Amino acid sequence: MRNGGPSFWYADIPPVARRPPLHGDREADVCIVGGGFTGLWTAYELKRAEPGLEVVVLEREFAGYGASGRNGGWLSSHFAASREQMAATHGRDAVLALQRAMRETVDEVIGVCEREGIDADIVKRGVLTVARNPAQRVRLADAAAVERAWDHGPEDLVELDAAGVAARLRVDGALSGAWSPHAARVQPAKLVQGLAAAVARAGVTIYEDTMVSEIRPRAAVTDRGTVTARHVLQCLEGFTASLRGQKRTCLPLNSAMVATEPLSDTAWDVIGWDGAELLGDEAHAYIYAQRTADGRIALGGRGVPYRYGSRTDRDGETQQRTIDQLVAILHRLFPAAATAAIDHAWCGVLGVPRDWSPAVTLDPQSGLGTAGGYVGNGVATANLAGRTLCDLVLERDTELTRLPWVGRHARRWEPEPLRWIAVHLVYTLYRAADRREDAGGPKTSRIARVADTLSGRGND
Repeated sequence: MRNGGPSFWYADIPPVARRPPLHGDREADVCIVGGGFTGLWTAYELKRAEPGLEVVVLEREFAGYGASGRNGGWLSSHFAASREQMAATHGRDAVLALQRAMRETVDEVIGVCEREGIDADIVKRGVLTVARNPAQRVRLADAAAVERAWDHGPEDLVELDAAGVAARLRVDGALSGAWSPHAARVQPAKLVQGLAAAVARAGVTIYEDTMVSEIRPRAAVTDRGTVTARHVLQCLEGFTASLRGQKRTCLPLNSAMVATEPLSDTAWDVIGWDGAELLGDEAHAYIYAQRTADGRIALGGRGVPYRYGSRTDRDGETQQRTIDQLVAILHRLFPAAATAAIDHAWCGVLGVPRDWSPAVTLDPQSGLGTAGGYVGNGVATANLAGRTLCDLVLERDTELTRLPWVGRHARRWEPEPLRWIAVHLVYTLYRAADRREDAGGPKTSRIARVADTLSGRGND
């Protein structure tokens, strides 16, 4: 088994050739800090809208090194924020507009891949969420009722009984499920590398091996020189804490994955999963999974959730106990996969603001912009962020710039050791709640409600 390096998705493609670093000071119209999905989509949209703009991207490692090349490959319309909270400040219609924009974003990404010739193993077959104990079944039914209240019609959400779940794929112990068509499977490294190539073809200069230490109005300071620009856009997500003075801005929450060897035809006959749906569950310490294009199961979840001082890994290596936990979950869900070897394990960080809500901002006075805080739902949301940042930079008044996540500001996370203690306590409580619910009982564990309160996470 390979651990790290940085993910199975990169082991599945030819080696990535690094681009040259920045050499000395230079000027540009727009400087984008971070070469992941957010930064690349922003650069792509800016050059499409204004081909004459001088746009540069600064990346510490190589484009797509972070979460963009390590995630679960969920191109999903889910938006990680409380709709009730957004409606309280912007109105229900604004939240519905954001919901529509996210659904359209899934097809927008697919359309760009077709236009740019990016083969990212995309299959749009939706996402299936399953419940495996009575408490999860009640929670899933309640969640479906909430979706109905937010104008999800029968074509947007299909509730399934145990037989209905098994007709799609056979998850051991599944009692019920819910399927949404607004999601697609992708191979994230293929997507981000294809996007980086498209951005470079459009005339954007991507500087790799260039570490940004500080962002100032109209300037990004690196270890290889300073880039001055009218607009400097911070697109670092879980790596925001690497900037001077920003360790408490966005929490780098850790997530880990494992990928099996290709399963045998016999195992797939038992499991099913012919439609390439994405798979999630209603556990508090939830999992996410996909059937890969070459017949593996790639499954992820929380391991060690947070490293002290907002530290992040450098090469995707994860702890053995995390691997063991994920493999145990995989075998519980799919006993037919128990004999398959685990070929790869890895981890990465996702960005979590203190209010658990993504945001896009641009200050016209300083020229500083930000986008991120996707709380694990960034593959599609990053595209919407890039298009929105483009409109803000170009001073366009559009439907995107009027969406309720534009201009949001969250308070900072607590100082250490409080945030380390709190994050580990919250996920310890979630795991305890899952164990209690697995033991029986039709209601959500009170332990989970305590964890929700401690985390401050908004719920509909």
